[in-house]
Amino acid sequence: MTTEVLEETVVKLKPQEIEIENIDHLGIVAGIIDSIGIVEIINELIGVEKDEKVNAGQVVKAMIINGLGFVSKPLYMFPKYFETIACEHLIGAGVKPEYLNDDKLGRVMDKLFIKGLDTIFFIIALKAAQKFGVSLSTSHLDSSSMHVHGQYNTSLPFVIFESQKVGNNQELEELAVKSPKEITITYGYSRDHRPDLKQFIIEMICSGDGDIPIFLKLASGNQADSSCFGQIAVEYQKQLEVNSLMVADAALYTESNLKMMSELRWLCRVPLSIKAAKTLISTLAESEFIDSTIPGYKLASKIQNYAGIEQRWLVVQSQERKESDLHKLTQKITKAESKAVQDLKKLSQERFACVADAIKALSKLSKQFKYHQINVSIVTQIESKTKDSPEEISYQISATVSQNESKINTELLSAGRFIIATNVLDSQELSNDSMLSEYKAQQSCERGFGFLKDPLFFADSIFLKSPERIESLGMIMGLCLLVYTLAQRHIRNALLESKSTIKNQLGKATNRPTLRWIFQCFQCIHLVTLNQEKHISNWNKDRDFILSLLPDDCLRYYQLSKSAQRNQTM
Repeated sequence: MTTEVLEETVVKLKPQEIEIENIDHLGIVAGIIDSIGIVEIINELIGVEKDEKVNAGQVVKAMIINGLGFVSKPLYMFPKYFETIACEHLIGAGVKPEYLNDDKLGRVMDKLFIKGLDTIFFIIALKAAQKFGVSLSTSHLDSSSMHVHGQYNTSLPFVIFESQKVGNNQELEELAVKSPKEITITYGYSRDHRPDLKQFIIEMICSGDGDIPIFLKLASGNQADSSCFGQIAVEYQKQLEVNSLMVADAALYTESNLKMMSELRWLCRVPLSIKAAKTLISTLAESEFIDSTIPGYKLASKIQNYAGIEQRWLVVQSQERKESDLHKLTQKITKAESKAVQDLKKLSQERFACVADAIKALSKLSKQFKYHQINVSIVTQIESKTKDSPEEISYQISATVSQNESKINTELLSAGRFIIATNVLDSQELSNDSMLSEYKAQQSCERGFGFLKDPLFFADSIFLKSPERIESLGMIMGLCLLVYTLAQRHIRNALLESKSTIKNQLGKATNRPTLRWIFQCFQCIHLVTLNQEKHISNWNKDRDFILSLLPDDCLRYYQLSKSAQRNQTM
């Protein structure tokens, strides 16, 4: 049947004889979910209830599809969202949109919480990494905050058991007793610059290969990174059973964390609040630096001992950052000089009872100067006499300020410099350039957090009434990121191996497309049912090529496309 004949047939058919459902890019999402085996893993961990119309694994699959639909549909509109989507085709035979209501979703999220969200995520992510051949030789640890609205006072046992007789069911009683401790939705340091809103923290570890999230855990909104990063790294390494290099920012670099990680390989930034670090970057001569193979950077390596641990400190000097720091320093010096002159002028108008008081006040003001110093100071005696009072003697200050070259030179030398440290002392095992490269790859976590906070994602729909369900939703969001990054990595690797390219948004050839662009390329694909016979509409060769780059599990959601394509060429 040609396209023209198909269109003519559609016009002649009665409304009840034709059904059109959207597939778009969701077949790719469903295929990656199937490749990982998420539905099977969830059902194995949570269990399947007798006679249930939709199982827990299918609910999770539906939530991931919703999350990666990029339509910002909140959870309570789930059934409405799936009315226009090929629900049974994507999720499973017999799964109707009305089965995916908020009550069903809520019950599944409660069960996920009880089972242990971070454990569930790690099991799924590790299997996905093995399935897709993701290297875990390096891992990147970071955290970010997610702000929410509401009070969130409901506790899980009440949510689950309020309408059930717990006393007659030993298993439910055990679940209630063993329920994990929920996080606290509260105020804390906001990375989103919304200190007025309550928040929770997402702690995540991503692979250096493809930015794949391997570990994800939610924490209370006021938790400090430095208090937990060491423990997270140790627990992750024990479960991973791979000697992975743990990369993190300065929050990991504390005495207690370093001692805790004595058996791990780590690399992180050294905070300049440590006196030895601040001294090193401000005294290291320019001649000690050598050019890095990474353009724009110079490096100097030193062996240091901190927290009783011998380690390699790499002082990094970034030319781009140095220029920025010097520009900011000039502005700071100018602003500080203006304020110093004003403060000194104000002080010179005051009168003091004695010379000692005047000198003391001048000394106090001088200590407030960061980049300046008192250059010349004179204390003048002032005699004053009025008609009704005897002669009074007071003292005034006359002084000037000048730049403190010593302090300024220290900051000039520090400009553009920072320190990263590792306990891998052998430069053959981890070179200086590799240290810098791995630290720069720390952006993998930042990209993941950026994805989770995207307005098109359903992170803005975090309106649930209990911390437990917010934690469960956070884990689902992590699974969305897992599916997205795996699909993107797989396509890029396939293009690289085949030495092929596709056109990006600007029509230029690329072998590193974003998955969001791939999703856009699959818009307006429909499952059309004519007289109980199914067809895929709007298929073309470009989509067929992209599909060939993806796992075979994605193929079956567009499998009718082959016959459709043949029909179009007839």
